[in-house]
Amino acid sequence: MQTIFVMVKCELGRAYEVADEAVQTIEPISEVYSISGQYDLIMKFHLDDEVDIGRFVTSHVQTLPGVKDTFTLITFKAFT
Repeated sequence: MQTIFVMVKCELGRAYEVADEAVQTIEPISEVYSISGQYDLIMKFHLDDEVDIGRFVTSHVQTLPGVKDTFTLITFKAFT
């Protein structure tokens, strides 16, 4: 299992629409938060090991209506 975070910059006024669409259409999504700063949303995904992260982000997240830009963080180890 691989965990990634994708920060999303949205078109003005569309952050809530993008978040709702992501939750409804992207199955391995774990959580979505609105954030402040350069990006509007951060999305957390748990992907199977064989999933190509680049292909996943470009085909599922970047194609959501209202998305302008993304920045992906790939995790290595979770500390509890």
